[in-house]
Amino acid sequence: MNACPICKNGELEPGTVTVTLERDEAIVLLKKVPAKVCNNCASYFLDSITTRLVLQKAEVSFKNGAELEVLQLQAA
Repeated sequence: MNACPICKNGELEPGTVTVTLERDEAIVLLKKVPAKVCNNCASYFLDSITTRLVLQKAEVSFKNGAELEVLQLQAA
């Protein structure tokens, strides 16, 4: 396991998180996003592929004019 770079006391473990992204007055929530989560401070870290998917889905929502959208990430 990896030590948490934020709190330095916890270990990063596989889990899922909800990612919240805001742009202007719009909010996109992505649920069940796979991440490494600290078992001490709950900080989370996404890998590059997951980050790309999250940003792509959010961008579509923002471009479609969503004010609030809740999505579930279906990672490949």
